[in-house]
Amino acid sequence: MLTIQDVTVAFGQRTLFKDVNLKFLPGNCYGLIGPNGAGKSTLLKVIAGELEATRGNIATDPHERIAVLRQDQFAFDDRTVLETVIMGHTRLYEVLTERDAIYSKADFSEEDGLRAADLEAEVAELGGYEAEAEAGTLLNNLGLDESLHQTLMRDLEAGQKVRVLLAQALFGSPDILLLDEPTNQLDLASIGWLEDFLFRFPNTVIVVSHDRHFLNDVCTHIADIDFNKIQLYVGNYDFWYQASQLAQQQRKNEAKRRTDKIQELEQFVRRFSANASKSRQATSRKNLIEKLRIEDLPSSSRRFPYVDFKPERPSGRVILSVEGVTVQGEERPLLQNLSLTVNPGDKIAFIGPDDLAKTTFFDVIMGELELESGKVNWGTTITPAYFPKENSSYFDTDLNLVDWLRQYSSDDSESFVRGFLGRMLFSGDEVFKNTRVLSGGEKVRCMLAKMMLSGANVLVLDEPTNHLDLEAITALNDGLINFPDVVLFSSHDYQFIDTIANRIIEFTPGGVVDRMMTLEVYVNDPGVQALRQQMYAGEKLLRI
Repeated sequence: MLTIQDVTVAFGQRTLFKDVNLKFLPGNCYGLIGPNGAGKSTLLKVIAGELEATRGNIATDPHERIAVLRQDQFAFDDRTVLETVIMGHTRLYEVLTERDAIYSKADFSEEDGLRAADLEAEVAELGGYEAEAEAGTLLNNLGLDESLHQTLMRDLEAGQKVRVLLAQALFGSPDILLLDEPTNQLDLASIGWLEDFLFRFPNTVIVVSHDRHFLNDVCTHIADIDFNKIQLYVGNYDFWYQASQLAQQQRKNEAKRRTDKIQELEQFVRRFSANASKSRQATSRKNLIEKLRIEDLPSSSRRFPYVDFKPERPSGRVILSVEGVTVQGEERPLLQNLSLTVNPGDKIAFIGPDDLAKTTFFDVIMGELELESGKVNWGTTITPAYFPKENSSYFDTDLNLVDWLRQYSSDDSESFVRGFLGRMLFSGDEVFKNTRVLSGGEKVRCMLAKMMLSGANVLVLDEPTNHLDLEAITALNDGLINFPDVVLFSSHDYQFIDTIANRIIEFTPGGVVDRMMTLEVYVNDPGVQALRQQMYAGEKLLRI
């Protein structure tokens, strides 16, 4: 059991949360939610002992082991993949290392033998004889087959490193498991496996995620950071959302009641303050007004951007045709003889484990990558706008936000541009920030503002929810649902895909699966799954 007692975390004058008292019990999965900057990752670091609370205590039962999903992809560059996973159980790794060092001695002594016997007993107690098998199974289930298990971490791609670090956290069934954005850079199949794993996990899990479908599938409780407090709700994300909407409406009703009461009291004071017989009552009502204002309800730290894409002209009957496109990567073909036609009204989600292939496809159709063979033809009425997964080049400038966005606006007046930035939650002096210092989430909001100003009638988005908080994801989700024309996008967010897409195109090792249906129908259609089984022949087929 994990107990948080009177914990306060503050940095200078800014308090993230104060006087928090919570208990996290075995067998439960707690989703930790809140807007960017609310303190979600900070709380995980405090629990893990990586950061000290300003005040209060974190208590666990003796001998309980805490495992953390590490974020530093370069910390294990000199280790093999399998070794990195086993290092997730620190004590077991120490015992195995000492034992192997003793056995490698040329002059093995009687004392070494006695020590080795003690270590062998501890290895057995800690499950060390099954360690490599367990680590290998975790890696396989996360999409890293045996050919990579002895590879050095430095030789892996970034997405593969993320999977190894996730396997490291899951390894050895820790008593308390802390996961900060575990679905980042996982494909839908791997996310599905992780959901199943956590659903069966017998110990305590605390997870930060911006994937609403994931939170709904794995969470038994939601811990919401808002109003400088952490409130615990029983149920998954959807239950929390309904409960929070009810609480928000109650707060609005209470605020209106107070406002109405203040206006009534102020009217009485103005009317009778000069009346001697009523002066005592007027004074009493003045005091009541001040009390109502002093106890004013706290404001939420949640803020929703305003996302609304408006095409300047409707798209015609011809949108996009792709014919026989082939792109060769350094080691393998990324696209091979790909042909497809995009029709009016299509909202297509491109899915599959090969993120590089999807990004390559988007770069090809947007003219960012030169074609080796094949054709890409846009309709004459089409104006596409692109949200690339890698957007840092757009911000490699010393412009402030106003001047940066002004480049993409037909109305270059400061008031118009600042108003648009305000929609994307940049207010006050924030609009004069240098673009080089923007966070990942701020860059995404700027790119979305750029797309909204374009008046495009086809939107192309490569993983646009990366770096966004739940509020911004919800706003973008609604904006794309309401968009009247064509959307081509990729995402690892199940709910985002399922609520937007009316067509699914999956890149598989055996070719493309293309179906006019929602994601929920796609993953439950027996015919589609039989076809996918054929397309993944020789490859491990995981549940989406």
